[in-house]
Amino acid sequence: MTAPFVHTTVLLHETVEGVFTRPDGVYVDGTFGRGGHSRLLLSKLGPQGRLISIDRDPEAVAAAKAIDDPRFTIRHAAFADMADELAAIGVPAVDGVMLDLGVSSPQIDNPERGFSFRFEGPLDMRMDTTRGESAAEFLARASEREITEVIRDYGEERFAAQIAKALVARRESGAPVSSTAELSELVAGAVKTREAGQNPATRTFQALRIHVNAELEELQQGLKAAMQLLAPGGHLAVISFHSLEDRIVKTFINTHSKQVFDRRAPFAPEKAMPLKSVARVFPSEAEIAANPRSRSAVLRVAERTEAPC
Repeated sequence: MTAPFVHTTVLLHETVEGVFTRPDGVYVDGTFGRGGHSRLLLSKLGPQGRLISIDRDPEAVAAAKAIDDPRFTIRHAAFADMADELAAIGVPAVDGVMLDLGVSSPQIDNPERGFSFRFEGPLDMRMDTTRGESAAEFLARASEREITEVIRDYGEERFAAQIAKALVARRESGAPVSSTAELSELVAGAVKTREAGQNPATRTFQALRIHVNAELEELQQGLKAAMQLLAPGGHLAVISFHSLEDRIVKTFINTHSKQVFDRRAPFAPEKAMPLKSVARVFPSEAEIAANPRSRSAVLRVAERTEAPC
């Protein structure tokens, strides 16, 4: 019997404390994963409270169905579509939204999902395995320029052009890469210098995963949807794991919370902003020691104000 995939929730208490405002509130967990944040939040809710969790991974949705609680609802969707998903069940506004970005441990550790160079498996990388183009399918049809741009922009890989050239040459030879091991080996041959302690394929795998799942576009849409759904006083809590994600979250919160001084109108009244930045939190040394995958995490919390979006 195969052992179950284990997921250790990052910044568990900090995130739930950051988003929780009242026991009878309505909350959204936009990235259920294996339900660490959802279960802790449920434990804080009163009888009238409600939690709607969302995930686009069918395996995560299946895991969520083990929660037998009338206050809990699971939806199979991308969190970018949370407004439509909540409208479909008659929820017009919420008191808190949690987002735990990136890929979960069960996804990474399952070779069949193709997320990790540590395991041999099909080069899939889709979070929602019921739709969309896999990483192998993208590499089988994309131009050298497209592949270069994806690996450079989403992986911040300085050898993106060399990797793309090698991928296209391999494809034109009649043997396009179709497994994680093949991709890892090809990248290792194309990357001439390596960062200490990092597999040379790390950035390429990250880039392809972000592209296949349109993660940055989903994040931008999801942040807008969350701000529009939040009732005044409601909280947004977002965990990021790499600079591309955190930059989007930071910019979004700053754009909607910080005043812009207009030199042309120095005495104009301050404009009311729809968000207020509340906190930025990093994992403790103890959490990093217990769960090394948490080391790059950063949690940002913002509060919805009375101002219109």
